[in-house]
Amino acid sequence: MDEDGYFGERVAARYDESTAEMSGPGMVEPAVDLLAELAGGGRALELGIGTGRIALPLAGRGVPVHGIDMSRAMVARLRAKPGGDALGVTIGDFATTTAGGRFSVVYLVFNTIMNLTTQEAQVACFRNAAAHLEPGGCFVIEVVVPELRKLAPGQNVVPFDVSPGRWAFDLYDTATQAMSSNYVEVSGGRGEYRSIPFRYVWPAELDLMAQLAGMRLRERWAGWAREPFSSDSGQHVSVWAKPAG
Repeated sequence: MDEDGYFGERVAARYDESTAEMSGPGMVEPAVDLLAELAGGGRALELGIGTGRIALPLAGRGVPVHGIDMSRAMVARLRAKPGGDALGVTIGDFATTTAGGRFSVVYLVFNTIMNLTTQEAQVACFRNAAAHLEPGGCFVIEVVVPELRKLAPGQNVVPFDVSPGRWAFDLYDTATQAMSSNYVEVSGGRGEYRSIPFRYVWPAELDLMAQLAGMRLRERWAGWAREPFSSDSGQHVSVWAKPAG
């Protein structure tokens, strides 16, 4: 693993292509609408800003955006895009790294909270977010609901992309909440294997982390379009607020 963690040059070079389905207006605009609303006239901080899928259109709405990211390779892709040079980015671990000033909204999208692979790091992230927020500000997370219902008794693997040249599957350890996304690709008679570790986390556990950081749940939806959240929802967008006093 290089200094950029699991998102070094090889991943960064094809990241936008691999997440193209997440970058269309129908996926991005509802997220930007909500974040711009929560920011009001204030600043936004993205933890794990990456290549700017959300940060750039949010900045285009007139919201000052700053980011924190460990991957210099991903940030280089952000910088190469129109408007990317105008965004401030601090290089570092978003669980502990600080950025200057205070923000109206801090946010984490696309399951990025699970890139922190211990409960301690996830708790630290909530505390870091709260420390960056102005009184009354909000912390927003988009993350999947763990798909353990897909596991049959004795099974610990859930495939999510199977084709003649590519096999991709999630591997779960339900005793520790550790998981990994694993990719096997075969091209020209040569195979490549890549694995990225995560820690899955439940909505109620996130609420407790927010309480430890002095925040309370304000809203929880099944998606950025603010659909009702239910036991059948595959993901959630949750908003925790820092006290205004």
